[in-house]
This record gives sequence, structure tokens and C-alpha cells, in this order.
Amino acid sequence: MALHSQGLADRPNGESSQQDIYETIEQIGCVQIDTLQMVQRSQYLVLWSRLGSYDTSLFDDLLSGSSDAENGRRLYEYWLHAACLIPLTDYRFSLPEMRQRRESPNHWRKSWFAKSENRELVDQILSHVRENGPSRSADFDRGGPKRGAWWDWKPAKRALEHLYNQGDLMVANRQKFQRVYDLKDRVLPGWVSHEEPTEDEATRHILEKSLLSLGVCELAQVCDYTHTKRTVAKAILAELANEGTFVQIQADLGGSNTRDMVVHLDNLDTLKRAADGDLTPKHTTFLSPFDNLFWAKGRDEQFWGFDQILEAYKPEKIRKWGYFCLPILHNDRLVGRFDPKLERKTGTLILRKLYIEADDVPLDSLAAAMAETMRDFMIFHDATELVVENSNPPDFGRMLLNSM
Repeated sequence: MALHSQGLADRPNGESSQQDIYETIEQIGCVQIDTLQMVQRSQYLVLWSRLGSYDTSLFDDLLSGSSDAENGRRLYEYWLHAACLIPLTDYRFSLPEMRQRRESPNHWRKSWFAKSENRELVDQILSHVRENGPSRSADFDRGGPKRGAWWDWKPAKRALEHLYNQGDLMVANRQKFQRVYDLKDRVLPGWVSHEEPTEDEATRHILEKSLLSLGVCELAQVCDYTHTKRTVAKAILAELANEGTFVQIQADLGGSNTRDMVVHLDNLDTLKRAADGDLTPKHTTFLSPFDNLFWAKGRDEQFWGFDQILEAYKPEKIRKWGYFCLPILHNDRLVGRFDPKLERKTGTLILRKLYIEADDVPLDSLAAAMAETMRDFMIFHDATELVVENSNPPDFGRMLLNSM
């Protein structure tokens, strides 16, 4: 049920169109953006896991609209689970968040904007964009020496983010991953609704979409999908349950461990198909550590007995698995992970560490399935050579290479 709802149960059907990419994003609600690029950045990996190799420029064009002179944008960038790419059909449900950031900023933003020089800078930046068109942070002088801290943004960048957070500016596209900002009226296609819902209406919409994308989870886990505060969502979740929009089921997690979970009313037919055995997952793929599948906290352990963790921000000496490990999904199991590094100049994909963590999975058939997926993964990365530096069990790396 969970894998099917996330588009991870079935093998890709071949070359994917831009419409396939968009429909996949609609199905999972949004795609998180991240800067790490040991291989392709996370937003591209999330789509690859579901579609196989595809033209990433088609994905980019959904944000920039550059494929259509009449503004073919269908995605926008804003905060949801984190910084995400979201279907523009949901734009109006971000308006309460933009209003809140404008009228009730957090302490840091409030204190920054309280300074007259910063308010003046915001006005200047907005005027510059209005008069000169799409702009990057790099288009502005720093206005002082960089002090070296990770969050030491130059003043113009802070002003651009201030205007972006409250909805005056939007991300028109990205150039080498740098945001290009423009006025919202020049970014939004004419068909996009500007009708602002109440905060409760927006929260209700987001929670419903979250459960549809999750498929099945505990009631409190619905909030995790979009980082909705549980104190904010509690009353609305209760309403949805009382109305029958969220249907409660009892889930058997093995042994004597049963938990109350919820399914959206619109997913009951899918639940029946899962119960009848009609949704047997037959897909081997590799997942970004930021993949939507892991957004419901604790469900990785509950459903798959797998501890998904990103260790990129830990000191190397205390990492257990590796810097940027990709979990391995094999049919209905999370069976292991590997820590990849793409040497772009040589076209070499290096698996610095490869772990198989399921003792009861036949290694020969797993190696064959992984090899098929790895070939497509290498095509997606323009890689021509695979190197396995460390493998556990030791023989599995050799089995994988022999199956390529």
C-alpha cells in the first residue's frame, strides 16, 4: 500500500515524457530540493527511482516554463516538507504561509527587518528586480567582507530570501542550482488561482494530500509529510477522522505488534487490492536519503525494519554507513544501502561502501536485479565504469560486478 501510493511498486515502463514526470510529482505531492551531489541531486533521484532514466531538462522546464513561450510552468518552489517543488495547482494553499511570514515573522527575521538599512535594502532589491528582470544573488555586490560562517549570507541574499518567503518574489528558474528570482506576477501563469484559503482550509488540504501520498500510516505521522506542527494539525486530523475522510484500520506489524493506522477514504479501493494481493511490488531501485517514502517518522522501522539515516552532516569518524547512502528497495523490502561517489571526469561510479542487510534474500537473484537497475543508474549519470571499494558481505560486490 505504501509503496504503491509512492509510485515505487512497479517497474518503469520505458522512456518518460514530461507529463509522466509531472504526474509522478502530483502523486507524491512535492519533491524536496537538496544541494548534495555525490551523484545526481536528490530531486532528480526521486524521479529516477520511480521512472528510471529520463531527460532531467524536462523536469527543469516544469519549473522554468522555458519549453513554452506562453509560460508552460507547472511547478513552483516553496516551503512544504522543506524547500520543495510543488504543483502550481496547489499555489494558493501556500498563501497563508506567505502571509504568516510577512505579518508574523520569527524572531530572527523580525530583528533583521527591524533595522532601517535592511528595510531600505529590501525596497532597493525589489525595485531592481522590477526594473531589470530575473536576478540571482550573484548579481549583487556583497557590500562587505565575507566572514566565513556557513550562514553568513550577504545582505542582498537575505533581502531576496525575505521577499521570496513572503511571496513578493518567486523562483523563476535555477542556473547551476542558483535561484533566479522574479516578481510573482511575471512568474505565475494566468490560470493559477490566487484565492487565499483560511489557515485551517490550507492545513486540511495539505493533510489530505499527505495521507493520499503516504497510503497508510499512523495518524500523527500524517503531519510529518509536510512538517505540519502537530499542535496545529491535531484538531483538523480529529475532524477528518470523525467525518470518515480518514478511515482507521488496525495494522499488523508482525508478532503481537498491532497499531491503529489511517487510510484516506479515496484509497480504500487501493487498500482492498493490497489486501487481496493485487499490488505485489516488483521493482528494484535505489532511493535518495531524502525520498518521500521516509517522510513519515518511524515508518521505515515499522514497515521494513530499516533505519534510514543521512550521515552527511556527521563527522566522518562517527558515521556508521557512509556520507550519502542510497537505500536499496527490492520488491517489498529495504534490503541494504550503498554510499556512492560519481567521478564525473572519468565517468566512474564508485560504491565506497555497499551493505546488504537482509539475511534471508537470495544473493544471486538480488545481484541480478540490482545489476539491471545499476545499469540504468549508470546511464542516468553518464557513467561507464562501476567500482565497488567495500562490500558486506564481501562476495556480494563481486557478484554484482559479475552480473553487470
